[in-house]
Amino acid sequence: MTSYEEINQARLLLGLPERATMNEIKANYRKLMGRWHPDKCSEGNKKCEEMCRKIISAYKLVIAYCETYRFSFSEEEIMEHAAEEDIWLERFGKDSSWGIP
Repeated sequence: MTSYEEINQARLLLGLPERATMNEIKANYRKLMGRWHPDKCSEGNKKCEEMCRKIISAYKLVIAYCETYRFSFSEEEIMEHAAEEDIWLERFGKDSSWGIP
């Protein structure tokens, strides 16, 4: 089992906020690998290779955590993340008097 501290350190290495989407995780990983990959890095091969290993390890740890995370599909959770338009439609429905066809 992975500890909170390990996951948090991986998150920090990847430059992620406390709440991140899968797209943000992948984008930060790609950005960091673009900077530190030995073929592109100008910091010296040894340092670049070490950073690459750390980034890959952190990414794998975060992805493994995400794969075992239990997502909520409750109405309450879904509505918490719904777009304003969806909330409006849920509350008032589609009615031509609202200008919604």
